[in-house]
Amino acid sequence: MRLGFIGTGEITAAMVRGLKGRGHTILVSPRNAAVAATLAAEVPGVAIAPNEDVVANSDVVFLCLLARVAREVLPTLPFCADQSVISVMVDAPLATLRSLCAPATDIAITIPLPPITTGGCPLPVYPASPALDALFGARNLILPQPSEAALNAHLGASALCSPILDQLLTATEWLTDHTGNPAAAEAYIAAMIRGYLPERAQEGDLATALKKLSTEGGLNATLRAAMAPAKQSLRQDLTGFHARLELDDPKART
Repeated sequence: MRLGFIGTGEITAAMVRGLKGRGHTILVSPRNAAVAATLAAEVPGVAIAPNEDVVANSDVVFLCLLARVAREVLPTLPFCADQSVISVMVDAPLATLRSLCAPATDIAITIPLPPITTGGCPLPVYPASPALDALFGARNLILPQPSEAALNAHLGASALCSPILDQLLTATEWLTDHTGNPAAAEAYIAAMIRGYLPERAQEGDLATALKKLSTEGGLNATLRAAMAPAKQSLRQDLTGFHARLELDDPKART
């Protein structure tokens, strides 16, 4: 398949590396020259081309720009009616993309994360995208969404990654204080948490894992009780994204 990437940041690099060895012809824009050059040297089939050539010579075009930049760049590019367009941009709604990428109509939005490089990355998408499924579905969890608002809620939930990692780093530092071995401490914390997370969780799996760690008076239950006030703060902080993500209040629907 002929693939094109407009914008060459961290997520573009992760997606391109995730496609390595799949036989695709990939064009990347030179917006970040250093990243583009690294990808061209590292991944067979990758070449650097101006934005116009990326769009003109691709069956599927990935949009990986800042939204404000996209509004300037995309209207000047030669999109075609038979192309698939997949956006990974924040703050660029579907209605805006349809205007910027006309006459292309097969347009979808998804939220890739850096783990897409090795697989196992959840990919919520709206609307459903056969192109996304064909390219990444074999190694990643594709999650079609019923609405753009549902997709945006996943974007808000993805912000959980940073505070959770921050908590894990704090635990790693505490463990290091007692062992003197930061490498082993980090390896232990990461492996411990990974062990409780199924690769493709089914409904109820997380609650089941938590129940197994709920022995009354145990260390897990004790620490969770001490940190319980943070749960309400998390809900409040996620709710604070409503306006930015154009989400309504679920309580208002009941």
